[in-house]
Amino acid sequence: MNKVNDIRPVKNKLRKAAKEYRTALSKSEKEKLDRKIENKFLNMWQYREANTLLIYVSTDIEVDTTYIIKTALNDGKKVAVPKCIDGTRNMEFYFIDGFSRLESGTFGVFEPKTEECEKLEDFSNGLCVVPALMFDKAGYRLGFGKGYYDRFLAKFSGQTLGLCYNACLKDDLPHGKYDKRVEKLVTQSKIIITNEPKGGRTR
Repeated sequence: MNKVNDIRPVKNKLRKAAKEYRTALSKSEKEKLDRKIENKFLNMWQYREANTLLIYVSTDIEVDTTYIIKTALNDGKKVAVPKCIDGTRNMEFYFIDGFSRLESGTFGVFEPKTEECEKLEDFSNGLCVVPALMFDKAGYRLGFGKGYYDRFLAKFSGQTLGLCYNACLKDDLPHGKYDKRVEKLVTQSKIIITNEPKGGRTR
């Protein structure tokens, strides 16, 4: 990516394009893509060996995570979802045992009912599924611009993984020197290991 003085307009243009693509998907087309991504993810050894899954509750334009959450709970895994802390750019994760533990929260996203859920304190062995509007092949992400995951990932030491549609996967995206990339990407057609040379290895 060529150096620019202010990357905000570039990011905003990319966000707009990603949202337009996702909004234009028909319900049946989106479901088809989501099932392919989910199946690839659920067959990865990273998922199979993870005891704790940190995962966002998807909105209508994101890769669907509801089936992944249901499967993980049925598989006996601990599932923790994020709660944005009012007045900050920080978030905490809470364990849920089902969707009845969720309520509409910040930005209309479903979040855990903290009074009913146990807070996750030990992140060392967690697998974190990171949301984004776009990823690049090196694992850098373009989020929604609020900064919650940027702050969290800066301190997170577990495994990280992104779910992404092929159309929202770019060769490279603008990013800062402190941005943390995810280690693997799953699209409907491939899995990319991002820490390999030349922007990642595909399998």
